[in-house]
Amino acid sequence: MAETKANRPRRRGRAEAKAAPFERKTNYRNLKNPFPPMKVFSDDQIENMHETALRTLEELGMRVLLPEAIAIFKAGGARVVGDMVYIGREMVAAALASAPKSIVGRGGASERDVTLELGSLVFQPGAGAPNATDLVRGRRPGSARDFIEYTKIAHHYDVFQMMSPSVEPQDVPTHLRHYFTMQTQLELTDKFPFVFARGTPQTMDGFQMLQDYRGVDDETFLTNPYCYTIINTNSPRTLDIPMAQGLIDFARHGQLSIVTPFTLMGAMAPITVAGAITLSHSEALAGITLTQLVRPGAPVCYGTFTSNVDMKSGAPAFGTPSHFQASLAAGQLARFTGLPWRSAAGSASNINDVQAANENQMGLWGCLMAGATVIIHSAGWLEGGLSVSYEKVITDAEVLNMIAELCAGAQAGPDEIGFEKAISEVQPSGHFFATTQTMERYNTAFYEPHVHDYANFGTWTERGSEDANTRATKVWQGILATDKRPAVDETRLGALQEFIAKRTEEGGAPPES
Repeated sequence: MAETKANRPRRRGRAEAKAAPFERKTNYRNLKNPFPPMKVFSDDQIENMHETALRTLEELGMRVLLPEAIAIFKAGGARVVGDMVYIGREMVAAALASAPKSIVGRGGASERDVTLELGSLVFQPGAGAPNATDLVRGRRPGSARDFIEYTKIAHHYDVFQMMSPSVEPQDVPTHLRHYFTMQTQLELTDKFPFVFARGTPQTMDGFQMLQDYRGVDDETFLTNPYCYTIINTNSPRTLDIPMAQGLIDFARHGQLSIVTPFTLMGAMAPITVAGAITLSHSEALAGITLTQLVRPGAPVCYGTFTSNVDMKSGAPAFGTPSHFQASLAAGQLARFTGLPWRSAAGSASNINDVQAANENQMGLWGCLMAGATVIIHSAGWLEGGLSVSYEKVITDAEVLNMIAELCAGAQAGPDEIGFEKAISEVQPSGHFFATTQTMERYNTAFYEPHVHDYANFGTWTERGSEDANTRATKVWQGILATDKRPAVDETRLGALQEFIAKRTEEGGAPPES
């Protein structure tokens, strides 16, 4: 039937459509992984890897350098010979049974709380780098200014739900550095903060500052994690003094440890994916067991950071097929334990180029397909962790935002299918630009990028032919200029500053090793 004025579908204008706009409902703060977890090994092979890890702990043991940790293991039933601790499988089983399967990390506001459990998805930007880099100021040793600026940028993006120790502020003395990093996090963000495990005095200072600033009583602090730390074993099979002390301190005070062996295939671990992940698994189980011996039910996350080295240079490589497979295997073992777990992306590229993007995305998708709960170094990491790039934080955040959009899922109800408001309104060879459905949704239907440019070549050229790095520079500069920090309680801030001044006058707290 030919279209006439009488039967022509009514198309609403833009003004009318704006009266009832479609609203985007994606919540970047509480994400669930929408992808079914992949396997790289069979269930039988994973069970064998777990059994081999238990055998490793029983027969070969872990070298533990902290006497207090050795005593705790021994009291829990481990066999001890010098600094070698042999952990029985029954001890591991008891630890896995008591470790919580769901953990709520408390932010400075309830809407900033993060739930860590299998199926949840939490991102953290690049962390722990000695250097910072950007296109304006170049590559340089990390400074207090860099730490402050990275904190502001990470706070700006809701897709980063946890704060990271972005760079080492090397212009701040080591015995005072923990005061600076804690104060910076408390003043500039209300997200779940990071506390270094660099000896009990520094850790206790961090706990005290956090507890007082958040206005949390002792019992509430002991029963809720208000901060987290990363505990790295020294592969192969060594738990050093500060890391062992960190596991004890955080468990004893009810704060979260993420136990993360760093096993590079062919260097600190067997050259195969199966061998490296089995070793990593055994070391993670040892750390988890220590936390539960200290305090059954203490919050702890299973962790892994396994990739390969470049066998020509010995340098770490990331975003490789082996890195991807290692993440999948770690996910299988993490699900075997039932614990929330941490994996990582990252890049070995020296600049924010195509290699950096490819490696980070390969590593990222390995984590996503493996079902990682926390993905660390999800943005900004370069040089295998030797630097964090301002521009790369921005370009990687674009990808993370897109993943967050996928977490919302695609809907397919009558309104989405649009028979009445779209399909039936358009004649053959027509277009859908002006349908009722399009007019209701055109402002919000698609993700709006903050750094990608979808303009055609002519328009892009007229705008100055800027590449993604150049645009990213303008984005981070704009974020820093805006400086949107949470509201500050001046009374608590004053008390925090007084505490830091007092502890500084007393000599601070040097890191322990």
